[in-house]
Amino acid sequence: MSQSARHLEGPRLPPARGAAQQLIVLLHGYGADGNDLIELASHWRRELPGAAFVAPHAPSLIPGMGGGPGMGGGRQWFGLNDYDPTQLRRDPSRAGGVYEALLQGAEQAAPLLDAFLDAEMARLNLAPNRLGLVGFSQGTMMALHVGLRRAAAPGAILGFSGVLVGAEKLKAQAKAKPPILLVHGSADDVVPMEGMFDSLNGLGAAEIPARWHLCLGLPHAIDPVGLKLGGHFLAQNL
Repeated sequence: MSQSARHLEGPRLPPARGAAQQLIVLLHGYGADGNDLIELASHWRRELPGAAFVAPHAPSLIPGMGGGPGMGGGRQWFGLNDYDPTQLRRDPSRAGGVYEALLQGAEQAAPLLDAFLDAEMARLNLAPNRLGLVGFSQGTMMALHVGLRRAAAPGAILGFSGVLVGAEKLKAQAKAKPPILLVHGSADDVVPMEGMFDSLNGLGAAEIPARWHLCLGLPHAIDPVGLKLGGHFLAQNL
């Protein structure tokens, strides 16, 4: 099946109260699926009672890993065969080349995610600034890549444990400057914390402001502090 003929799907939660006033799209990381992130909604529904949540499954299965949607993950937004986090720690000067190599994958996956966002916003009859994009790891790569290039800016982008890819092209390609919050663990061995600072530098070079928080001692995960900060950030900006 060609990518143009495919569509994304995943678990949803309706607003805690009334009709949807915001849509929060949760983009999972490599090797998971939408079921891995939809539970974040339970932490944020009190602050965002009018928000609908959806966590689409990434479009591709990882060969030899897991099953399909609803069967334990094993999905990817794009391949990571050449990604080596140990190289980033050994030689941070090569980080730019590593992130640039990931750009092609993000570009290939972007149209499918963009179409999904358009369809979901139209279904709920919401204005573009009522959209919140939340990513974890590879999902953060997709949230930043797509969110900053949408013709109408989303209301907020929240990225956990991820990185900006293709920073060199961002200033020329960016169409939106939504509020951004990046949260990262200092003990992350999958996407080293230096990736967050590289992302902030890339965003700054494109004249896109962003807030950040470093969770001391946290590995490649989301902790209660990050959840609380993220919930406040989304509630303030949506």
